[in-house]
Amino acid sequence: MSLSRRHFLRNSAATTLAFSGLAALAGCQRPYPAEQGYFNEVEGFGPLQVDPDALVDLPRGFSYDVISSAGQPMSDGLVVPGDLDGMACFQKADGRLVLVRNHELRLGDAEKSPFVPDNSGLERIDRTRVHDWDENGNPHIGGTSHIILDPETLAVEDEYLSLVGTVNNCAGGPTPWGSWLTCEETDLNPGPQAGVEHGYIFEVPAEADGLVEPVPLKAMGRFRHEAVAVDPRTSIVYETEDEYDRALFYRFLPNVPGQLIEGGRLQGLAVRGRPGFDTRNWESETVQPGEWLEVDWVDLDDVEAPNADLAIRGIASGAAQFTRGEGIWWGENECYFACTDGGPDRLGQIWRYQPSPNEGESGETASPGRLQLFYQSHDAAIMERCDNLCVAPWGDLIVVEDGPEDQYIRGVTPQGEVYTIARNAASGPDGQKSEICGPCFSPDGSTLFFNVQRYPGRTFAVRGPWPGPSL
Repeated sequence: MSLSRRHFLRNSAATTLAFSGLAALAGCQRPYPAEQGYFNEVEGFGPLQVDPDALVDLPRGFSYDVISSAGQPMSDGLVVPGDLDGMACFQKADGRLVLVRNHELRLGDAEKSPFVPDNSGLERIDRTRVHDWDENGNPHIGGTSHIILDPETLAVEDEYLSLVGTVNNCAGGPTPWGSWLTCEETDLNPGPQAGVEHGYIFEVPAEADGLVEPVPLKAMGRFRHEAVAVDPRTSIVYETEDEYDRALFYRFLPNVPGQLIEGGRLQGLAVRGRPGFDTRNWESETVQPGEWLEVDWVDLDDVEAPNADLAIRGIASGAAQFTRGEGIWWGENECYFACTDGGPDRLGQIWRYQPSPNEGESGETASPGRLQLFYQSHDAAIMERCDNLCVAPWGDLIVVEDGPEDQYIRGVTPQGEVYTIARNAASGPDGQKSEICGPCFSPDGSTLFFNVQRYPGRTFAVRGPWPGPSL
């Protein structure tokens, strides 16, 4: 296996040298032949093998289990909601695993509702735990579900709804204190379809044993949220925004570390000396792969944004402009986040942010954080529209795609080279392909979990010869 095992999040000297060659990758020759429509820049785990059940193609030596499917009964008497999306894995005090999983649902998705289309399942829950309803008394059906697993057999021991009444819960992120932050990707206003504003983050404890009280964390901003990552050193939360032409990269400075409900300050990233800097590289390549940029942070006001203009005002105040901010994951003293249609070919970018040693404090001006364009795709066969991502135990990035063609799970090495891990082999009506969402590993690194969002929507667990954790 030629896959790098170095922990590139930990060895900054080695990775600085490795990243110096990133710009050359844009025009590199493909060292491996075409294999079923994809290209590997490094060998990785080897060619994908065709799945006879036409669900997931994996390399030789790997296997999967389907641990949950949309529409199937759950332990609480409801059914698994559809449109499975972002997810994280936690370990309970008794050793069992917990998957907390988003459902990216709107009012019009009643056929995918946990209550079934006629809402008869509402009689099984405490209706006061539903965050919002439309004017006709129909509940909003976005939210989260929990899956409790035996860590050895991966048998499902319990499965239940844990948040409901929210809208379009796309991704989110785990916290160091054992909860999942689920994000509404919407800016829906009150009216016939909603009783309250939407577009917020909600916190769901991994230890929740049923529906939690839905409390929007309003100080963290109202916009089309995608995902979040938390720095365990500072409890600062970094947030992405899924807008095409006016997205920001945010940070939230909590008043009380680990207690987001106590409020805090929201800011947007700005490139030092370049107000309103356009990172998209659409019209011209303003930043090259591997290039580092020093940053400042712009204070944002009126963060509940009733006019859905938070990013517009932020850019006018000097914040940098991104496009379609998607998955984000915290590594070792840094985070990575994807912009799905960034780059001159609009095939996606992956950014890397390293915080200041004095992040969020007065001393960070003299020693600022810095931003790097870690990866930018120029070939859909190598990477097409990167979306959710996570950091693997051995230090590579695991990246899933949301493009119009076949959907793959990719690995990205410290040198910015891409290899292929899996392909969604299932199709919907007329051959549609669903995006892959929510990649995450079990705490011991033995199992990769992910969702295929639709047709009908499934949660998978993959085991095989993964590399060991980096030293």
